[in-house]
Amino acid sequence: MKFQRQSRLLDIIKNEEVETQDEIVQILLKEGYQVTQATISRDIRELKLIKSADASGRVRYSLPQAEMTPEMSNEKYRNILKHGYKNGETAGQMVVVRTLSGMAMAVAAAIDALGFRHVIGCIAGDDTIFCATRSVQAAEELLRDIKNLV
Repeated sequence: MKFQRQSRLLDIIKNEEVETQDEIVQILLKEGYQVTQATISRDIRELKLIKSADASGRVRYSLPQAEMTPEMSNEKYRNILKHGYKNGETAGQMVVVRTLSGMAMAVAAAIDALGFRHVIGCIAGDDTIFCATRSVQAAEELLRDIKNLV
């Protein structure tokens, strides 16, 4: 559960402009996570998130870019993929990936971040991801590449 929550927290930080821990708590509570401000504070500390100003001057949570080497980032994404992935299959030019409940968004973000060459884009629900590719062969190669990582 902690891993899922922290994966979702990273997704929130990446895709939403949150300025306070309370905003994060409210988002996670709405999604069914049982969290408190203290829980989020610990997660932020463990994930080494920082507050930094964006282009408009608003202060928000983000990853510490100076500390995040590409190798570290790729390893984190590989771990998310490994821990969230259940199975996958091709459907024409699509790859359908099944994940643990609540992990599809984090796993889809990991697939995008890892830069699999055949992915055009991903759509994620709660536990299912649709990855679009350009051909049936590309879908088969993508699924093989994902399975090799997990």
